[in-house]
Amino acid sequence: MMGEYILYYRDKIIGGIYDNRFLVKPTKSAREKMPDASLELPYDGAKPMLLVDNVENRDFLKELVLSMYNELPVVKKKKGL
Repeated sequence: MMGEYILYYRDKIIGGIYDNRFLVKPTKSAREKMPDASLELPYDGAKPMLLVDNVENRDFLKELVLSMYNELPVVKKKKGL
């Protein structure tokens, strides 16, 4: 089953909130900023994502999202919408 919230930044999916965990896509820059972060499954059948445990540090979160942005794919529009 899907998680509770999917998080976007400028029309790209960066991660989400799943079972009270902030998980982000495991991009190269995210791995570099969080080398000790664990890979976790957001839900059964999903691809592993990185657990962000430094959620209180706004400056870190901003740097993380900005560094990930260029590595993330553009969300494809669904036909008919």
